[in-house]
Amino acid sequence: MENKSVPNHVAIILDGNGRWAKAKGLPRTAGHVQGAKTVEDICEIAYNMGIQYLTIYAFSTENWARPQEEVDTLMNLLRSYMKNCLKRAQKNNMCVRVLGDKTKLDNDIQQKIAALEEATKENTGLHFQIAINYGSRDEITRAVRKLAKQVAEGLIAPEEITEECIAANLDTIGLPDPDLLIRTSGELRLSNYMLWQLAYTEFYITPVLWPDFNKEELAKAVEAYQNRDRRFGGVKSVNC
Repeated sequence: MENKSVPNHVAIILDGNGRWAKAKGLPRTAGHVQGAKTVEDICEIAYNMGIQYLTIYAFSTENWARPQEEVDTLMNLLRSYMKNCLKRAQKNNMCVRVLGDKTKLDNDIQQKIAALEEATKENTGLHFQIAINYGSRDEITRAVRKLAKQVAEGLIAPEEITEECIAANLDTIGLPDPDLLIRTSGELRLSNYMLWQLAYTEFYITPVLWPDFNKEELAKAVEAYQNRDRRFGGVKSVNC
């Protein structure tokens, strides 16, 4: 697979953990545990393919509405994952960043995220973004509030607000927009994920459930991307 045609940035909606567990007669939590292991594998596989940026949708703003037991399990899994991710990032020179409103997370999780981002910020391998308590409408709302505050303080005039200024106030500031979006489990919706950033992104939908997603499945998605005619080329993120 030639690097020149491999997507630079791949975003993934990893769906199907619960259905995977149910099909095997296991509790939904077992699906989330296996899904976390798949994330670790795909990070290494993606970088070896030549992908430079990988962004996954781990926990949405809407996920708080799930049963409390499942939410608690996901948060505890996140705590464990942050610790393991730090070790893996240091070993593989991976730069890790968390997208979303982190203020709604427990303090210990916020501290783990801050430590992970600080420890890996200079790493030059895979740029790995994890969307946690993330919702695109929430992200855009927060960006609008930041710009409104700047206008109120006289730092910028309303007519000076451009697409670049909006992009510079999103969680993804400094990141290139995704070239390819992968959604597992066959669902055909965006689920409030990166609505601004996906404006020119190619979509790939697979019926494969996330815990079963592997190197071969990622290769299929990349091959499908390579076979498409990218006439418009996408839009790069620009700092304001």
